[in-house]
Amino acid sequence: MKKVILFLISLFVVSCKDNTPQQNKEPEIVIKGDLVTVPENNPVFKKIKTQVVTEQEHSDGVVSAGTIQAIPNHYAEIASPFSGRITKSFIQLGQNISAGSPLFEILSSDYFSVQKDYTDALNDVQLAEKNYRRQQDLVKHGVGIQKELDEAETDFKNKKTSLSNASSALKVYNSKGGGIGSPLIIRAPINGEIIFNKIVNGQYLKGDADPVMIIAELSKVWISGDVKEKDIRFIHPGDQVSVKVSAYPDKSITGKVYHINEIVDEDTRSIKVLIECNNPDRQLKPGMYATVNFSTTPEKTVMIPVTALMQQDNTQYVWVKTGKSQYIKRSVTTGKTDQKTVRIISGLKPGETIMTEGGIYMLDAK
Repeated sequence: MKKVILFLISLFVVSCKDNTPQQNKEPEIVIKGDLVTVPENNPVFKKIKTQVVTEQEHSDGVVSAGTIQAIPNHYAEIASPFSGRITKSFIQLGQNISAGSPLFEILSSDYFSVQKDYTDALNDVQLAEKNYRRQQDLVKHGVGIQKELDEAETDFKNKKTSLSNASSALKVYNSKGGGIGSPLIIRAPINGEIIFNKIVNGQYLKGDADPVMIIAELSKVWISGDVKEKDIRFIHPGDQVSVKVSAYPDKSITGKVYHINEIVDEDTRSIKVLIECNNPDRQLKPGMYATVNFSTTPEKTVMIPVTALMQQDNTQYVWVKTGKSQYIKRSVTTGKTDQKTVRIISGLKPGETIMTEGGIYMLDAK
């Protein structure tokens, strides 16, 4: 009897378990082709965020690497025009000088020849002039010959031409002549700072020697950059640009487009662009590398959050809302991307609603 009772109790318990209603399972996300359905009572539904696609004013900008260089007419390499020995230096490294300031003097036999030519030409002109005036006086008083006057006039003109040539030769070397045997004084052709100096008193220089001094005026500099052929339409003379150099990462530097080359480099398919920058504190040094950001004209375009963009193999896509719980996968073509947004070139239209968060869960759906 006891065993029968235990059996009946066991049967009753089993019967009760079988009659207990099973808990409902959460509905699954359903994907059919490119269409996904997310039931409202699925936990993922609450994690999805959406946004209406709109057009915004946007500028992609163009970025180029560049090299800082001195402006050519603000830069001068000084070498001796003649072979000779340096007898005196008037400057030192780092000194600021004005155009015409003496740099150094040099004794040169070649320069002595130029001086002699000038002195001889000057003497010849003086003698030719005296002869010409005398012939004029003789003809005036009826005792001279017109032919001799014409010859004296011609000779005087020729001598003046020779003197002019000799004088020009001296001016080439910034010299006013001086006496024969006086040293040649080399003078600064521009205002600027002595940034390189190899002058040593007593050293002998050859006429074809390398420059012994460099003068540069660096209150303004050029940055030479290369812009890809496809982007050159965005660049115009006078455009404002921003510049960054690794030496001063926190410094804001601005410049403007000074010149756009007319020739395309066939190897790189790029065009040389010169940017002019003010450099009052001389922090931009010739030879430094720089990054140049060209501003382009803003245009209306579709921009979406980077979180909305999905990637599968080589294809980029977004989820476009087609119903309360439905989204369809759509491939898009993208442009420039920043930290928060990405430009959509094709695949989306203003007014459509896209999934901006939650797309990652679609990858695990079955």
